[in-house]
Amino acid sequence: MTERPVTGLKVTVDMNLCESHGQCVFAAPQVFAFDDDDILVYEPNPDVSQYKRVVAAAAACPVRAIRIEHGTEGDAPAEGSESSR
Repeated sequence: MTERPVTGLKVTVDMNLCESHGQCVFAAPQVFAFDDDDILVYEPNPDVSQYKRVVAAAAACPVRAIRIEHGTEGDAPAEGSESSR
């Protein structure tokens, strides 16, 4: 079975679970960072080129606060989207 290319990413972090360990920052610094108050900030829709790093960041999170949703080539378009009209 061949893997289909990832066509879109959505990242969410449960800030109630996040304990600011920073493992995600090390794994995907283009997506995750700490602000001046040491609060985690992140790009909710990173470029698909960051997919492997985002997956590594989610796996490295000791409290499993990171969720990833992604589309792949060949997925049916979402109802009501431009491409389904």
